[in-house]
Amino acid sequence: MPVAVDHSRMQATRERILDALDAGPTTGPAMAERLDISRAAVWKHIEQLREEGFVIESDGDGYTLVSVPEFGASAVEYGLDAPFSVEYHDSIDSTNRRARELATAGESDVVALADEQTGGRGRLDRAWSSPSGGVWLSLVCRPAVPLAHAPVFTLAAAVAVTRAAREAGVDARIKWPNDVVVGDQEQKLAGILTEVEGEADRVEWVVVGIGSNVNVDAAALPEGVDATSVQAEVGAIDRRVFTQRVLETFDALRADPAAIVDAWAEHATTLGKTVRVETPGGVVEGEAVDVTFPGALVVDTGTEEVTITAGDCEHLRPA
Repeated sequence: MPVAVDHSRMQATRERILDALDAGPTTGPAMAERLDISRAAVWKHIEQLREEGFVIESDGDGYTLVSVPEFGASAVEYGLDAPFSVEYHDSIDSTNRRARELATAGESDVVALADEQTGGRGRLDRAWSSPSGGVWLSLVCRPAVPLAHAPVFTLAAAVAVTRAAREAGVDARIKWPNDVVVGDQEQKLAGILTEVEGEADRVEWVVVGIGSNVNVDAAALPEGVDATSVQAEVGAIDRRVFTQRVLETFDALRADPAAIVDAWAEHATTLGKTVRVETPGGVVEGEAVDVTFPGALVVDTGTEEVTITAGDCEHLRPA
């Protein structure tokens, strides 16, 4: 099992080494003095970074960072403008499961990231296909909000994925409550599964699981599901940048939960549609007219407006 990445002294030192390399050629002795560590420790960190795929050359001027790996923990953390540490797995059964372990252990602002999931699950315990090339991640945070406000972080994740996909050139939109879809055909691009632990007056932790079909070949998409991928829409992209954009946008949104609903509505495809929602209390059908904090859908049935906090939503096409 990979060693968990946390806010340890080792991680902080490696981040400072990458910062030093980013500034240009620098010698081992200069880095050792700047970071107050031994030259042997500098060499050890450089070698570990090389093993992770960083191309670092050395000559008379010192060490030079030539290129960054396509994916992985240190690759995503490098240049990330958000306070998340990353634990990377080439393959894992479920990033949400791993994130729950991290949350239970007291971690916060940590991301379990994988190239492939072998046992991914979605809402209502549905199987979620997670082949190599996607971005499968679950982040742990501890927001100072009551338990009833937790659903807003699902909306924040949907906005984050949608913006990252649109930046890549994909016509991404949000379908209530947790799907990112593409175009008028609403092919599924990403899904979100949020899990929460806490008491009525406070959240202990929130795990937000985000599964995105990024560099997934069309042939590897799940059968029987109208799905697509970023690669199928616009070609392969830089998964590292995509992941960073998702994390950075989520971090910015969570700082102002009250503004998340408006951000969600900007990209919503559900609003204005005729919908059929299966809820624990029965089926509600009508026009989706609003979403209210922290993420409830308001449906006008023609005789009343019904506020739905949870359900399975289907967009009904005109006859």
